[in-house]
Parts: sequence; C-alpha cells; structure tokens
Amino acid sequence: MVTQVERDDMTWYSCEGCGLMFDNRDDAKRHEEHCNAEEPTYIQ
Repeated sequence: MVTQVERDDMTWYSCEGCGLMFDNRDDAKRHEEHCNAEEPTYIQ
C-alpha cells in the first residue's frame, strides 16, 4: 500500500513495504507492484 506523507512542505508517497519515497503517486504504485518489501539496495 502506498501512503501519503507531508515532509519539507511537499507531498511524498511512500511504499509501506520498503519505505522508499516518491514525489509521484503513480511511480510509487508502479514500484510497489514489484517491491519485495526489503530494504532497497540503492540509496534513497
């Protein structure tokens, strides 16, 4: 599930599985479809 977060006067969308944040809800949903719910292997 993608959650909406307000931070730094911006709206971010966070993947509940791994915590990765996106500035675009569609990107977050697309990521979530393929997320393995582990910490990302790249820098956030």
